[in-house]
Amino acid sequence: MRKNIVSPSSGNAASPEERLSTGVVNSETLPNGLRIVSNLVPYVHSVTLGLWIDAGSREDPEGLEGMAHFIEHALFKGTQKRDYVEIARCIEQTGGYIDAWTTKEQTCLCVRCLREHLHLAFDLLADLCCNPLFPPGEIDKEKEVVLEEIASVNDTPEELIFEDFDRRTFPAHPLGTPILGTEESVERLSVEGIRRFMRRHYTPSKMIVTAVGNLDHAEVAALADSFLGHLKDAPEEQATRRLFDPSAYRPFNVTQKKSVFQSQILLGTIIPRDDRRFWGFMVLNAMLSSGMSSILNLELREKRGLVYQAYSSVAFYDELTAFNIYAGTDKGKTAKTLDTIGKLLSGNLLTEPDPAEIIAAKSKMLGSMILGMEKMTRRMSNIAQDIFYYGRYLSPAEKAGMIEAVTAEEVAMAAASLGIPERLSTLVYKPGR
Repeated sequence: MRKNIVSPSSGNAASPEERLSTGVVNSETLPNGLRIVSNLVPYVHSVTLGLWIDAGSREDPEGLEGMAHFIEHALFKGTQKRDYVEIARCIEQTGGYIDAWTTKEQTCLCVRCLREHLHLAFDLLADLCCNPLFPPGEIDKEKEVVLEEIASVNDTPEELIFEDFDRRTFPAHPLGTPILGTEESVERLSVEGIRRFMRRHYTPSKMIVTAVGNLDHAEVAALADSFLGHLKDAPEEQATRRLFDPSAYRPFNVTQKKSVFQSQILLGTIIPRDDRRFWGFMVLNAMLSSGMSSILNLELREKRGLVYQAYSSVAFYDELTAFNIYAGTDKGKTAKTLDTIGKLLSGNLLTEPDPAEIIAAKSKMLGSMILGMEKMTRRMSNIAQDIFYYGRYLSPAEKAGMIEAVTAEEVAMAAASLGIPERLSTLVYKPGR
């Protein structure tokens, strides 16, 4: 029952059911396979439109790592209708903005604009996706931009250790390669290779249009059909995603000297995506890392002064879920920090969790979900991620029910699996040369 998560409302406050309602969500699929999902939010004056491609860095060809991410950049360098300045200006001069990002599994092109500029938003995203020119001079310049982005990651130990951890977790597998690629692989990218990648992956059956805001679904569907309905799959170009077998995971324990001021600590493990501990891990993550009152912050920072920052994180992939714990600490406190984390994972605080702490963690998760629904880009992204990960849209109420069903025993089971050295990987960067 939801009363375990939310305190009873009073006065004119919205009920839990009302706060968990996303409003009207409609979906349909065009004849060419393009899926369209819209969410009416009548109290805003904007529309947030996303064009999602189910292809990220794990689709990068071997030796051409960084391809998916580079394409996300290169699309903005000019089309048959617009040069790189007009691409940004045409939407920004209306008060809107355009953005894009690449993950390990998806690429998203996104526009947020006023309701009356929805037609322009569709025109712009379709232009980028369907009519890119990839001018050689601009492509060469953009390679330099991406190389600077890679250099920035290399200068950021917290980001670098996550990349290194993935490489060791998924050796010789696309999940283990950095999203940005490497200096060498980016230099090898070509316009011919870019177009080949797009023919294989920028196809309607691998695309989703998600629209959130003050909109009419029929109009969204009509515009999607008008601008993207002509796209066709190319069966001879279709690629199958290469999956990682979770049973092939081999834990590691590595300490390296790096040119850093702080020791960087990262621990983690993976579980199959259909593992029954999934929601237990989600609640455990909220207990460990959600806010200043979280266990990691209280135990490592407030009580012992070992760290400035410590957190846990969860990453979702087609075939598995990855769970990590990060901490940055002084060189002389590395051993104590690792020992403290180890004792936390195997101690009574998590293996015999206080029911009140479980309720508090669930409340944090629900509150975060409700607050996130007030951010249109996040709402738009959540819809797409549900479809990619679960195969369908899950309402907040449905997710709340799954969270609420988690028991203390399931949280303890998730924590216990982290407390098993044979399953937990550890990577440490220590200052030195």
